[in-house]
Amino acid sequence: MVDAERFRVLLEDERNRKLELLKALRSDITSVSLARQDSNVDDEHDPEGSTIAFELSQASALMGQSRVGLEQIEEALARIADGTHGQCAVCGVAIPEGRLEARPWTPFCVDHASGKRH
Repeated sequence: MVDAERFRVLLEDERNRKLELLKALRSDITSVSLARQDSNVDDEHDPEGSTIAFELSQASALMGQSRVGLEQIEEALARIADGTHGQCAVCGVAIPEGRLEARPWTPFCVDHASGKRH
């Protein structure tokens, strides 16, 4: 039996980290965008332009990944609430506790996470 309370705390901590990261990334993107807006930057010809474009692209990618991670965490918290956390969403087999410790948001056993079929 999985210690649901322990995993709930882990997931809530991770959710808080993701929310803080999203807040920081939004702030970074806003700052860079405002600075860029007020300048006469030509990304193609300005040596700094490509750096700014890269930083915006990287921050946007991190935001996307963080949003997906946040959704997975919310789904895992819902599974804790309904009593299905720790059971594979495909086959219903118990997910090993070591896997849950590494990825507490996972809905899949090792076989189904890797695409194997039973």
